[in-house]
Amino acid sequence: MENKLSRNLYMVPYVLWIVLFVIAPIFLVVYYSFFDIEGNLSFINYQKFFTPVYLKMTFSSFWYAFLITAISLLIAYPTALLLTKTKHKQLWLLLIIVPSWINLLLKAYAFLGIFGTYGVTNSFLEVIGIGAQQILFTDFSFVFVSVYIFIPFMILPIFNSLNELNPTLLDAANDLGASKWITFRRVIFPLTMDGVKSGCQVVFIPALSLFMLTRLIAGNRVITLGTAIEQHFLVTRDWGMGSTIAVFLIISMFLIMIVTGTRKRGV
Repeated sequence: MENKLSRNLYMVPYVLWIVLFVIAPIFLVVYYSFFDIEGNLSFINYQKFFTPVYLKMTFSSFWYAFLITAISLLIAYPTALLLTKTKHKQLWLLLIIVPSWINLLLKAYAFLGIFGTYGVTNSFLEVIGIGAQQILFTDFSFVFVSVYIFIPFMILPIFNSLNELNPTLLDAANDLGASKWITFRRVIFPLTMDGVKSGCQVVFIPALSLFMLTRLIAGNRVITLGTAIEQHFLVTRDWGMGSTIAVFLIISMFLIMIVTGTRKRGV
């Protein structure tokens, strides 16, 4: 009885945190989504969301989030696989993770200098004879910087999955005559799918709601749902429409979490 009471007491801070900082904010967002810009109770915001402007914005957000996630995965998986085979793998992993500790705004401003007209990249292009190019405020710069920022979060779960892989399974595949490609396709990749799903989840969800990089790096050439929410809350002061977009964004995130939910495999 005492152990049960102790567990219940330990649960109190956790429950309070969930209620105050998860459930209550979501409830407030849903509540404000039913009010128009004049403060009247209305469904006009939900009607506006299904117009071509917002649907195009939604498609754009999902496309860029998919692109960022796909490129991150293509780079992260071989990197994580290589790390597991190195001698000081924990040290190399730490060196990859350290840049993620730097403030996002500082990294964004650093790339303003790197990709700027008189930045390091254009200076290098002039040296090799290509000449200065407009790199900043383009789709390329936005995707490049986004991948750079999110890639450590893709590498970490994949590395953990590869590191926990039972080496005897690889030996068994080798003994049965499987090539390296067959071993990877039929043994390594399926058994590390949970790490891939976790990595895709932690990259795709925040990439779906980016707004700072769309301003600083893309120069508002890339418009996402995150950008629209910021505009409605801070510029137009249409909290109802901003909340409506946030509601659909929250629903999308929950669906992504369900689809990419990991299930522990027994090996």
